[in-house]
Amino acid sequence: MVVTGDNLHRIQWLITQLSTQFSIKDLGFLHHFLGIEVHKYGSNLFLSQHRYIVDLLTRASMHESKPLSTPMPTKAQQKSGSQELFTDVKTYRSLVGGLQYLTFTRPDISYSVNYVCQFMQAPTTAHFQMVKRILRYLQGTTTLGIRILSNSSLDLYGFSDADWAGCSTTRRSTTGFCTFLGGNCISWSAKKKPIVSRSSAEAEYRAMASTAAELTWLSLLLKDLGVPLTKVPSLHCDNLSALYMTINHVLHA
Repeated sequence: MVVTGDNLHRIQWLITQLSTQFSIKDLGFLHHFLGIEVHKYGSNLFLSQHRYIVDLLTRASMHESKPLSTPMPTKAQQKSGSQELFTDVKTYRSLVGGLQYLTFTRPDISYSVNYVCQFMQAPTTAHFQMVKRILRYLQGTTTLGIRILSNSSLDLYGFSDADWAGCSTTRRSTTGFCTFLGGNCISWSAKKKPIVSRSSAEAEYRAMASTAAELTWLSLLLKDLGVPLTKVPSLHCDNLSALYMTINHVLHA
């Protein structure tokens, strides 16, 4: 378990109390936890999964593969892939499951992993090639991760985005967002919507709604933790039509 706080005396007291009831060993400052490596520089932290990526590449026999600069091909390439079913479904599910756990510190692959997760039931050889492409991207970016800054503001804000009819089969859109507390990215998501949006503005508007719900939940969580917010959480979007809909309360349609 991880014990954290801003009072070293209270932390040591808690560890002492736990040791009277359980057989425990104090491993000192946090450096590795559930596959996540923690590096301290100054008063800041850097979280990565370097060893986990290396193990995942070794398990896939791709530890000597050539790196790629992007985790996913273009839409045109996706549609032109082979429709032949991939025979080793167990390997596909195992690798994709490993990639899901990797998104804890790698939000840059969230969309790509979300896409390959949609074909767990009957993956094709083209889908497995996409998984291998993500692994080749990781081969060249094993040292990336998430930084946590201690000297940061407590302003809560988020960014939302969406594609429109990105899925060629169902024509559903995929929404994505990331939220920040000051300079720290604290949550992110990439998820296919359960309904079909009939315009890009509608898809962006639904993405804003999902992000607004996340910001509301985070603000309430921070309130319960005793963290005061000096400003109202802000939401950023790059679609003017969706922005106009958010301020026009008469436009019920």
